[in-house]
Amino acid sequence: MVSERVLIIVPAFNEGRVISRLVKELRTLYPKYDVLVINDGSVDATPREAQEAGATVVTLPYNLGIGGAVGTGLRIADEENYDVALQIDGDGQHDPAFLKDVLNPVLNGRLDLSIGSRFLSRESAFKSTFLRRIGIRFFSGLLGLMTGVRLSDPTSGFRAVSKTLIPYFARYYPVDFPEPEAIQMANRFGAKIGEVPVKMRKRLGGISSIRYFSVLYYMAKVTFAILIDVLKKKK
Repeated sequence: MVSERVLIIVPAFNEGRVISRLVKELRTLYPKYDVLVINDGSVDATPREAQEAGATVVTLPYNLGIGGAVGTGLRIADEENYDVALQIDGDGQHDPAFLKDVLNPVLNGRLDLSIGSRFLSRESAFKSTFLRRIGIRFFSGLLGLMTGVRLSDPTSGFRAVSKTLIPYFARYYPVDFPEPEAIQMANRFGAKIGEVPVKMRKRLGGISSIRYFSVLYYMAKVTFAILIDVLKKKK
């Protein structure tokens, strides 16, 4: 039996201090899977450190943000006919030991979009800020209302995408703060969506992708994008 081809997508912006450690962890734990680092316009040693650690590196000409980086990886996964694309952050926040837990529901056909939730695991030492938790709870309620799927961690970027769903995301993936909007999109495409418990660590490098925006702005912008997607025709 031919084993499934899995592409691990690692979006990275100025993660030169930690990216080597992450790639080595991934290569050691999952030697059969391909590791693709999307260097999102970094100005430090991120691409060199990632390549020397054993990853394939694609460098974007300038910083596109998390959505642009992940979307690039998903287009490559589609073009190269991968069975599963798995996203894990380049800052070391996501514990690679839990990658299999996120991946398995997709490999066994139970889910098309498997999301790693920090709130379902008692082992996780990671704590969000108070305002961030408000945003997470808000999107949990909104997406539950829109999709009928109750998720505890809809902003998590630790997620796996099935071969069925990859082509849809390859054609268009949300650019700004993509995680909640991508869930609504997946629902519109008829995807099976669910969560698994994972452990998240303290951020080892980089800074939050929403550092330039207030939580209220983030909530308003993503809410608008989700509601617009709800109005689109189901596929």
